[in-house]
Amino acid sequence: MPTEEEALFSAVDALLEQVAQDDLPPPAERKRLREAAGLSQAQIATALQARREAVGNWELGKTEPRPPKRAAYARLLEGLAARFPAPVDEAPVASAPPVPQTFAEPAPTSAPPEPEPGQAAAPPRPAASTTRPPSTSRPPAARRAAKPASAPLAADPRFENGPLGVLDSDGSLYCVGGLVLDCPAKTIPALVDWTLSQAKLGAPRLHPAGKDADPLIVLTTAAAERFGLPLQLEDRRGLRLPEDHKVVKQLARAKWQLTRRGFGPWARIYRPAEGGRRQCVQLAVLPWAALDARSWGSTDQLEPADIARVLGTYAARVLTPRGSTAVSGLEAMTALRPPTRAVKDEESGTWVPGPMPGSLTAAVDPAPVEAPDEHPTAAALYPRGHQRTPAEVLDEEAYEWIRDPQLLTDAECGRAFAVGIDVNTAFLAAANRLVVGLSGPVHVKAPAFDKKTPGSWLVDLSTIELDPHLPNPFTPHGTRPEGPAWYATPTVAYAQELIDTYRLPAQIRPLEAWIRTEAGPYLDPWYKRISEAYKTTMADLGVTSDLSEEEFLAAMEQHKATDPALAAVLSAIKSTVKGGIGKLRERPKSIRHKFGERWPALERPTWRPDIRAAVISTARVNMHRKVLKTALATQHAPTPTGHLMLDQDALLPIALLSDCAVYLSHGPSPLDFLPHTADGKPAPGAFRLGVSPGMVKHEGTQELLWAVQMLDEGHNPARHIKGTDAALDGE
Repeated sequence: MPTEEEALFSAVDALLEQVAQDDLPPPAERKRLREAAGLSQAQIATALQARREAVGNWELGKTEPRPPKRAAYARLLEGLAARFPAPVDEAPVASAPPVPQTFAEPAPTSAPPEPEPGQAAAPPRPAASTTRPPSTSRPPAARRAAKPASAPLAADPRFENGPLGVLDSDGSLYCVGGLVLDCPAKTIPALVDWTLSQAKLGAPRLHPAGKDADPLIVLTTAAAERFGLPLQLEDRRGLRLPEDHKVVKQLARAKWQLTRRGFGPWARIYRPAEGGRRQCVQLAVLPWAALDARSWGSTDQLEPADIARVLGTYAARVLTPRGSTAVSGLEAMTALRPPTRAVKDEESGTWVPGPMPGSLTAAVDPAPVEAPDEHPTAAALYPRGHQRTPAEVLDEEAYEWIRDPQLLTDAECGRAFAVGIDVNTAFLAAANRLVVGLSGPVHVKAPAFDKKTPGSWLVDLSTIELDPHLPNPFTPHGTRPEGPAWYATPTVAYAQELIDTYRLPAQIRPLEAWIRTEAGPYLDPWYKRISEAYKTTMADLGVTSDLSEEEFLAAMEQHKATDPALAAVLSAIKSTVKGGIGKLRERPKSIRHKFGERWPALERPTWRPDIRAAVISTARVNMHRKVLKTALATQHAPTPTGHLMLDQDALLPIALLSDCAVYLSHGPSPLDFLPHTADGKPAPGAFRLGVSPGMVKHEGTQELLWAVQMLDEGHNPARHIKGTDAALDGE
């Protein structure tokens, strides 16, 4: 249930939205402010989740924004007006040079105004500098100036020093934009007090009905030692300090509280809100592996200024880290689509929290077929250790398939190379415009299939016959199903697509289903924000959408070496996607959990295994659709109506692993086998090289004999095509 604090915040947001309805400058001034800030109409449209054409119409006065976009637009213009006041003379307004999107040095701020008589003075800003004398804890060469990082275009005065800081042993707090603050705190409670009263750290909410991001303080190894923290946690399973540790006792004496996860690598320290103001600070303890190397690379080994640069860029493009990248991925969903908003109670006339349309507003239990084995719903039906059949459980997972080596053709065995191609952020691409269930499941018998209805369907797809050289799209292992099984809506919809397109002799007749009567594109804002973060970071690394295929492959060969810090940001963004989708079905972690009992994650509105299944199902059928279109574009004879059997010329994969496909080729490059039209363009519907989510890149190349040996031994070439284990690399 929403807290009293959340109710008050929602009520205030509603009042602000009402006040802002008519508080818009004239159309010409709107355009002047945008151009003065160096912003494009597309950037503003992305921020407001509107169309670019709509922003252009607002600036021409043809149309006016409607709530809730109107209030957000008014807030943006107000912030821009504070930074770019109108000129006093009548001279034409010159456009300011565009603000760089990455690592822009923040503009100098003027001195704060004197307080009005009787008004309390604002807390003093902590001493700051961008260069500091060398300390005794570091050689002088190591105390270099911080590299500039991204800064908000219209800074919120409450968070003028950015979203986070990295604290070193001498009290230097490295923030974004090269700013270094002097932190005098000697204990963790004092650090929390100072952060909330003087540091001016944090980030504004991503949605008008959401919450501002709490400040993040990152403790280096030296800083952790300074505060009396051990360099390694003794509790390796619980990953937290014991309750009797002196730092935990210090916090308790100072009336600070910890969340249920205690004082661990990502500690959240708070007090109940006072006067509607949050009092919460997030700590990330680097020696306790707060920054997982699988997601962040060697970021924790960088200098504090560079760590601030990496995390600050991620915070500006995704959100302030709140834990692992998986946790941050899930938190981003909630930040972009909060569960509640302020609504007016007609009886009392007061503003109270109400459900947000299009959001996940309450925790719901899954259908029995969607629940993992240990969930109370499934445990009540099957004893522990029971192996559920496809007719008893929904098994929508990513591909793990290899072709029978006996099915390799003579033409394929004459090719010299095995070449892997990898789909860019496949799960993110699958989330785009995906309609998912927003409500709990409803059981129906013998329903008519509707591809617009999210849910799980028990249906027999074994009657659909496909070419044996192809992976079957209906199972993760790529083999033909043996009878009725449970499938998510995207899988059944693809089966219907194959039947209709190729006039296959089969029918879709579900035996039963668990459907969601309320549905919507819940993940769309999440997709838009993270895909933009991904593409912007790739562009910073020299990989843009306007490159030719040859230029794209060349840029991808060196993009990670262009800027290791940005490469770490890119890795974290990709991990955010996979981890966030995985968190939708988080399993119990506590060693105290007993089979059939509930665990804390189940109380989240975002614990939704059905949504996870829908995303993975979509990613898998997207992969199969591209595989099939690639094969059809390369065979000489058209496929006869009534079946999907391909001729010997068709280009077919020998292995699939999640978002990676391996093909045999005469040459070592994807350009040696990917199909193109007569005018040199990629074949419609087939795999296409490029940087956008859903397009592909070169994953790796090995010799033919290597790939054949892998198949003979039952190993998946896609897992090792880069020369390493893809799972260990986070791919």
